[in-house]
Amino acid sequence: MKTVALSGSPRENVGKANAKRLRREGKVPAVIYGGKEQKHFYVNAIEFGKLIFTPDVFFINLTIDGEQHNAIIQGVQYHPVTDEILHVDFYEYKEGQPIVMRIPVRVEGVPKGIQKGGILAVKIRRVRIKTLPKFMPDELHLDVSDLDIGDSLKIEDLPQENVEYLARPENVVVGVVTTRGAAAEALDEEEEEEEEAAEGAEGAEGEAAEGEEGGGEEQKSEE
Repeated sequence: MKTVALSGSPRENVGKANAKRLRREGKVPAVIYGGKEQKHFYVNAIEFGKLIFTPDVFFINLTIDGEQHNAIIQGVQYHPVTDEILHVDFYEYKEGQPIVMRIPVRVEGVPKGIQKGGILAVKIRRVRIKTLPKFMPDELHLDVSDLDIGDSLKIEDLPQENVEYLARPENVVVGVVTTRGAAAEALDEEEEEEEEAAEGAEGAEGEAAEGEEGGGEEQKSEE
């Protein structure tokens, strides 16, 4: 997986007033945990936005006050109306310790069912994976060329080497449906994404408590 560099500055004060001031100045309050101690800092909103407003995922070489940390984004809080980034949680990982990330699924090929009037329905666009950092993929590839109408590929059809999928093996990732079934598939996709988000939140809490997903306890923002 690609690694990108990001710089942060320590926060002198932690609290709602300080957080609001930082946001007005184009900065995002943040915290990193998983290492020796939890650290509060802020990052440039524009630079951070380049990391999350993209389908790609990254490891982050995070520098705070001259000290470097190997990190992943653990969680991002957004304003419910404006989608402004309000707060970011980072997790400092160790090379020999499993971590959990949501990895994008890349569909390749044109299903043969398309020529018969079918529609390709992608139900899961990102999958939560647990593995060592050295095995974490940038993306997961699925060849859909052989799919006919009514066929599908599931979690169990994704590459399995060196990774553990934190989803049910029988969950459908992508399938070819008829035009009549497209509306129903779209509704199912929306419901499944909501369910996945809920499961992800519950899983993150459990893994944090066990010292895995990132390894540290789940932290609540003070902002």
